[in-house]
Amino acid sequence: MKKRKVELVVISDVHLGTYGCHAKELLEYLGSIKPKTLILNGDIIDIWQFRKSYFPASHLKVIKKIISLSSNGTKVYYLTGNHDEFLRKFTDLHLGNLHLLNKLVLELDGEKAWIFHGDVFDSSITHAKWLAKLGGWGYDLLILINRFLNWILVKLNREPYSLSKKIKNNVKSAVKFITNFENVCTELAIENQYKYVICGHIHEPKIETIANAKGSTTYLNSGDWIENLTALEYNKKKWKLYKYKPQYEYLTDDVYFDYENQLAEQFISVLKK
Repeated sequence: MKKRKVELVVISDVHLGTYGCHAKELLEYLGSIKPKTLILNGDIIDIWQFRKSYFPASHLKVIKKIISLSSNGTKVYYLTGNHDEFLRKFTDLHLGNLHLLNKLVLELDGEKAWIFHGDVFDSSITHAKWLAKLGGWGYDLLILINRFLNWILVKLNREPYSLSKKIKNNVKSAVKFITNFENVCTELAIENQYKYVICGHIHEPKIETIANAKGSTTYLNSGDWIENLTALEYNKKKWKLYKYKPQYEYLTDDVYFDYENQLAEQFISVLKK
């Protein structure tokens, strides 16, 4: 398969080691591109919710693929997030083409890009970590239930539905948090004269140019590989938001039946914890 050449790719919030992670889809995406630089912008491995009993082969293959890209010339930056904050004690580590950092400033065609996960601006992380961790477990369970729902919807020839997006869109505090997060990031970027500010964390993919009295910046969020299945791509001085589209319609009944059994087993194991 011919691979697309891309100057820069940014992915975040993969959450390897959780039930909601779409590792197979991410592996397919990584296998379709040949990036000069790959930025893993936090929450790639979910150390908060890591279980010895659940780390499928597909999740391990993602890690192996990233190492393979690094070995074959791709410069890889792993920027730590809140779910993989354990790695922060090893930051400023450089092993060949693999770099472990907390944040990064890159120059792209003469313009500066400020790149970081974004949890530093989340008060629930900085002041009530236990609550954030509890929310992470709840979110993972919600995603698991959502997969059951989508399995039924697909059988009825209906479009997949996102419970968490519905909740976010209908809860004013969640909408306000996302807006405040974006405002803080863009205001600081403008103040420090960054052309681009690139985040993850809130699982809301976006590319938007923001201006105020002091100047302007382009805010970019890479989304996630739990619900949105998105990545940011920079090529020929232009940014693009890549969206992976799951091929639900090509799955056979046998595959659905097997998938249903896997989800049932995962759901039961969650309830036992």
